[in-house]
Amino acid sequence: MDRETGVYQNLVKKESWRTVLTLAYQSLGVVYGDLSTSPLYVYKSTFAEDIEHSETNEEIFGALSFIFWTLTLVPLLKYVFIVLRADDNGEGGTFALYSLLCRHARVNSLPNGQLADEELSEYKKDVSSLGPKSSFGSKLKSTLESYRVLQRFLLVLTLIGTCMVIGDGVLTPALSVFSAVSGLELSTAKEHHKYVEVPVACIILIGLFALQHYGTHRVGFLFAPVVLIWLLCISAIGLYNIFHWNPHVYQALSPCYMYTFVKKTQKGGWMSLGGILLCITGSEAMFADLGHFSQLSIKIAFTSLVYPSLILAYMGQAAYLSQHHVLDNDYRIGFYVSVPEKLRWPVLVIAILAAVVGSQAIITGTFSIIKQCSALAVTIGFRDTKRMGNASGLAVITVMLVTTCLMSLVIVLCWQKSVFFAVCFVFFFGTIEALYFSASLIKFLEGAWVPIALAFIFLIVMCVWHYGTLKKYEFDLQNKVSINWLLSLGPSLGIVRVRGIGLIHTELVSGIPAIFSHFVTNLPAFHQVLVFLCIKSVPVPHVRPEERFLVGHIGPRQYRIYRCIVRYGYRDVHKDDMEFEKDLVCSIAEFIRSGSVGINGANEDPYKDDDKMTVVGTCSSHTEGIQMSEDDVIVNIDSPGTSELREIQSPTVIKPKKRVRFVVPESPKIDREAMKELQELMEAREAGIAYILGHSYVKAKQGSSALKKLVINYGYEFLRRNTRVPSYALSVPHASTLEVGMIYHV
Repeated sequence: MDRETGVYQNLVKKESWRTVLTLAYQSLGVVYGDLSTSPLYVYKSTFAEDIEHSETNEEIFGALSFIFWTLTLVPLLKYVFIVLRADDNGEGGTFALYSLLCRHARVNSLPNGQLADEELSEYKKDVSSLGPKSSFGSKLKSTLESYRVLQRFLLVLTLIGTCMVIGDGVLTPALSVFSAVSGLELSTAKEHHKYVEVPVACIILIGLFALQHYGTHRVGFLFAPVVLIWLLCISAIGLYNIFHWNPHVYQALSPCYMYTFVKKTQKGGWMSLGGILLCITGSEAMFADLGHFSQLSIKIAFTSLVYPSLILAYMGQAAYLSQHHVLDNDYRIGFYVSVPEKLRWPVLVIAILAAVVGSQAIITGTFSIIKQCSALAVTIGFRDTKRMGNASGLAVITVMLVTTCLMSLVIVLCWQKSVFFAVCFVFFFGTIEALYFSASLIKFLEGAWVPIALAFIFLIVMCVWHYGTLKKYEFDLQNKVSINWLLSLGPSLGIVRVRGIGLIHTELVSGIPAIFSHFVTNLPAFHQVLVFLCIKSVPVPHVRPEERFLVGHIGPRQYRIYRCIVRYGYRDVHKDDMEFEKDLVCSIAEFIRSGSVGINGANEDPYKDDDKMTVVGTCSSHTEGIQMSEDDVIVNIDSPGTSELREIQSPTVIKPKKRVRFVVPESPKIDREAMKELQELMEAREAGIAYILGHSYVKAKQGSSALKKLVINYGYEFLRRNTRVPSYALSVPHASTLEVGMIYHV
């Protein structure tokens, strides 16, 4: 297991059994909704076209054997006992594995990384794990760090896995809900049921999407009970079918039946594996949703309830089908045919609810609008579970293959295990998944093209955005202004300095952006306090509040120019604007105080261009440091000065004015220059913050290839125009915003 961030783990209290069991219960509705509804469509998809259910039962028993060992080897052995241990400080998923690799080898393609980022609590590694112990691990690490093509391949591989998860999110609601309502086939005439299922499924999906508007938290407490009832229901029906129809069905769990199945069915059996693959749909959620629960709770829920319930359900269906070879109503092989007739309607209702829960969990995982529209279109377009299953199966197995590849690197680079263990892992699980992948890919024209098309679209968007952002950053880095230019302007910057704080957004973590010289040239005045603000992401799931800000001076102290880098993890939620502004100003004030008393690594030589930064937390994280209080006071129109205040109920008041106070600790004492700097910062905050946004128009330089012009001039420009502005500026009043445009030729 990865033993990094030992300090962080020591601070986490040991979970009580009550807490673990509560989390295990709650995980049923979030993690296992999709996996638990797979019995609705696995057998039906397996026997849809490629193989037939014969009197010898070799096909149905062989399918059961494949299902049993697939569920045992992939979700249970691979995910529960191995992959779940590769968490990134409690977080899971494809990006968690990539984040681990980025911290153990310098393969991160983000250009704004800093050494200070490696000092984050969640970034740190134990002394024993600073590098791979084996010689092969060291060579692998060196090779990955030396070749950019390998780094890009690793990034693209991660993006493919992520895009396939999004594609699966489009297909899962359609497949689960359509399979749940397929029970209507047994209650309607053959010529009518196709005209009933699609409208009913669409109505349920529309209702599910309408639920997003009101927030799923209002009905979220029902998710776990619904899945629990469903699992108990299918396991009870499975037990009934086993004892009533074929008590010896357990013999089909032997791997010998898999050999018999393949020998008899040959190519048809291989192609039918695409249907058997659907029995592990949703397994990746155990790892992806790890951040909401804990390893132990997810393991307990799966091993004690989900896994045995699914095995009993599949055995029960096989037991029933082994005694029924001629089925009425042309239903062929499905879930509801094995349900006792008196229970079909109640089971139908529970199945629909469970399918809605499973769909809901994955819909809220990524952006909803696109997935809602796509899922509805898929339901109307496919109209049957066969093609939906082909599409969903390919998406699922691709994500698992990506996880297997990344895990093999984690085993060597992060866990420092022998290369033999990594090779065994990727060979064993990779062979199983490659077999299923080939069976799914062969049905490309029968629905499997859908996840490939969706993933390709999302991948193109991500790659274009990444490439454009990278080129823009490289341009900023190559054209940044030298510190000597700033010093030549003097403390006034050659223009009038007025009260207030000017907040200039930049992607640079060092140096002065070229757009600042554009500001100084074109603006008649500038604010007395300037802050170059950089909001960046770091390859950790969360950044602690006490490590949120990096603050430093740009130029001499009397220039009153600061650089502030705000660091967020990939699972952090950005604060609203007002709270962000308060934390930003408070962090600068704490930096001024810490620099005065010479603590926390304050800037020693402000004339250097490398800008030594100080780690400063949010207001709530440094209770012993400077605290800031803000309140609105009412200024009287007849008042002789800004310091004279009147009561609010005075009829002559005109407007509110912000009053800011810094509460400075009595010890240690700070010098007079720092007090003056704090006073100016306080006055500037009272005057207000202006957001100075530089709009860069990126164009491909002359002589660039046609592909580069297409990507930069059209692709990246379209994405830039249609993406959100930085989060801190979303609710800024129009009067407080200044936008300046600049064309970049990259």
